[in-house]
Amino acid sequence: MTNFMHHQKQKKTFQGMSYRQIQCNNSEKKNKLNTHDKIWLKNNGYKNIGWDNVINLYQKIQDFLDKGELKELTLEELFLEADRIGNKYFSNQEIQDFHSKLAKEVNEIAEEIDKHFPDTEIEIIDFSSNNQLKRKHKTKNQKIYKTSKI
Repeated sequence: MTNFMHHQKQKKTFQGMSYRQIQCNNSEKKNKLNTHDKIWLKNNGYKNIGWDNVINLYQKIQDFLDKGELKELTLEELFLEADRIGNKYFSNQEIQDFHSKLAKEVNEIAEEIDKHFPDTEIEIIDFSSNNQLKRKHKTKNQKIYKTSKI
């Protein structure tokens, strides 16, 4: 009696997707790209056939889509994204060191500003209900308060 071992071929996957799933994903996402990017992909030999080609196309399409998302971000969001990307290349200790140095410099700047522009006035806000300022047409939700400078 002869034993034949049947070896099932292990299916390749990329980020949890099979070859066919990546191809479908590429086709769907490629349709979201602008014409200029589609032409660039074609002119630079990106194809949706062959394992390596499919993966390379997937990554390039993702790069184009990521760039498009960055164009829609506000300036603050762009800075936060740049910080997030930059932090990938530092250890937790390096990030902590940077933040403590930054906090120290910010405090030194604040102290310099306070030296040049001292705030000598103290402001007191009186929220008491027996305030002397009464309005004729005060509504139910309106609050009246008095500000006094010393």
